[in-house]
Amino acid sequence: MGAAGALRAALWGLLFPLISAQEGILHAFSNDNPLLKKDYCIVYNPSWTSLPSSLSSATPTRLMILAPKLLCSSSDVPRDIMKGKAVVVMRGNCTFLEKAWIAQKLGAKMLLIASETGLDTPSGDRTMYKNLSIPVVLISYEDVLDINKDLGNNVNVTLYSPPLPEFDFSMVVIFLIAVLTVAVGGFWSGMEELEELKAARSAEPREVSRKGSESIIFSPVKVVVFVVLSCIMLVLLYYFYKWLVYVIIAIFCLASATSLFSCLAVLIRKIPFGQCRLTCCNTSFEVRLIFLAGFCIAVSAVWVVFRNEDSWAWILQDLLGIAFCLNFIKTLKMPNFKSCVILLGLLLVYDVFFVFITPYLTKTGESIMVEVATGPFRNSEKNYGNLVEASAERSAPREKLPVVMRVPRLQLCTPMICGVPFSLLGFGDIILPGLLVAYCHRFDVQTSSSSVYYISCSVAYAVGMLLTFVVLSLMKMAQPALLYLVPCILVTSALVAWKRKEMKKFWDGNSYQVMDAGDFAATEENSTLSSEQCGGE
Repeated sequence: MGAAGALRAALWGLLFPLISAQEGILHAFSNDNPLLKKDYCIVYNPSWTSLPSSLSSATPTRLMILAPKLLCSSSDVPRDIMKGKAVVVMRGNCTFLEKAWIAQKLGAKMLLIASETGLDTPSGDRTMYKNLSIPVVLISYEDVLDINKDLGNNVNVTLYSPPLPEFDFSMVVIFLIAVLTVAVGGFWSGMEELEELKAARSAEPREVSRKGSESIIFSPVKVVVFVVLSCIMLVLLYYFYKWLVYVIIAIFCLASATSLFSCLAVLIRKIPFGQCRLTCCNTSFEVRLIFLAGFCIAVSAVWVVFRNEDSWAWILQDLLGIAFCLNFIKTLKMPNFKSCVILLGLLLVYDVFFVFITPYLTKTGESIMVEVATGPFRNSEKNYGNLVEASAERSAPREKLPVVMRVPRLQLCTPMICGVPFSLLGFGDIILPGLLVAYCHRFDVQTSSSSVYYISCSVAYAVGMLLTFVVLSLMKMAQPALLYLVPCILVTSALVAWKRKEMKKFWDGNSYQVMDAGDFAATEENSTLSSEQCGGE
C-alpha cells in the first residue's frame, strides 16, 4: 500500500472498544395450549429499564397486538384497552419515548414496538426517561406476525435478558490475533530496517530511496495533525454515518486488497521457482505476482459482496484486517520514542473522551464512539437531538464499519437466538501499539541490542491485552483498550531504555529515521568517500 493510501486509511482505523448488544428474549406461550411456546429476539435500552436475568424470575403478561397502530397520540386507542397488558404497536412517526409515555399513561405494563426496518437500541433524550417505569423493547414485525399465526390470540409473554458468559474462548482467539499481529508487524518493520541499513552500507542509494518512499515518517507535527483529523472524521461519521459508511467500506476494500498483496508478495518472492516474467510497455512483471494480485482483489470483492453474512464473512474480514494492520505497522514509521509518546498519549485522551465523556454531551446519553461503532440512527433522522423514527420501508441489512476484528462467541448461550454474538477488537488497538513495537525493533537493529526492546514491548502489549479482558469481564461494559495498553507498553519501553542507560538515544531516535532516505544515502556515500580520501592520504 502506498504512503498516501496508508495515511488516508489511518483516519478511520480508529480506537473502537469492545461492544456488546443490548439484547433479550421474549418468551411467548399460548394460554389455550401451554405446550405451544416460542422464543423471540428483542432489543432494549438498559438505561431506560432493566429486565430479569432469567425466565423463572420474569412475570407473564397478557399480550395485546394493536399494530398497525402507531400510538403517537392517546386518542389512537380506547383508554382502558391497554391496562395491565403487554402492548404491541408499530414503529414510526414519533419517538420511542413518546410512545412509551403514552403507553405508561394508559396503564400498559410493557410496550413492544414492532419494526420492519431492523432492531436498533431505543434511544432518546436522557432527561426524559428517568420516570419511565415500563419496559420498552423492539421486536421484529415478522416475529409479531409469527406469534399471532402460531400461538393464536390468547398469548402471555415474559421478557428477560440472560447475561452472556463472563468468559468465552473467542477472547483467546482475539488475544492471539492481536498479539501475533503486533509481534509479526514489529518484526517485519525491524527486518525492513536491517535491509535498508545493509543497502546503504553497500552503496545502493537507489534501493534505499525506493524503500524509503514506501514509508511514512510520523513526525510530532504529523502526529498532532493525524489526531485532529481523526476527531473530525469520527464526528463526521456520527452525523453522516449512512453515507460515509459506504466510503469507509470502499476504502477498506482497496486498502486491504493492497495490504494482502504486500504481505503475500514477500512470501511469494522467497519461492525459488516460477519466476517467469511478462514484458509490457517496457515494464517487466512477474507472472506469479499478477495472479497474486488477482487473488487478493477476488478475496476483497467476495468480502464486499457477502460482508453481512455473519456465519462466515467474519473470517474474510479478519484475514483482510490482519493484512491491513501488518502492512500499516510496517509502512508507518515513528522516528523516535518522543513521537510514540505524543501519538499514544493524545489518542488515549481521544479514546477516553469519546467513550466516557461524550455520553454527558449527547442527548441520547450514548458515547459517540459506541454510536459510530454500532451504526447510529440507521434509517432514521435527527430532529433537535432526538431520534425521530422514520416510518417503515424495508431496508438493507445494517451496515457496520469494517474496522474491527470479529470472532463469534464459541460458547452456546441463550442470546444466540438474536443472532451470532461477536467479540470485537478495533484495528486501532492493534496498529497504534504496534507502531511502538515496530520502533523498538528498529531501535534494536540500529543499536545491535539483541531484540531486548522488541521482546519487552511485545510482552508488555500481551499483558495490557490480558488486563483489558480482565477489566472487561469485571465491569461488564465497553472498555477503551488503549487505557490499559498505552501505560503498559510506554512504561515498559521507558524502563528498558533507562536500565540500559540509553534513554536519551531512545527518546530522540536515530538520525537516519528523521532524515529523508535519499539524504541518508547521500550522507552515507559522502562518508564513504571521505573515509577513502582519508585512507588515501
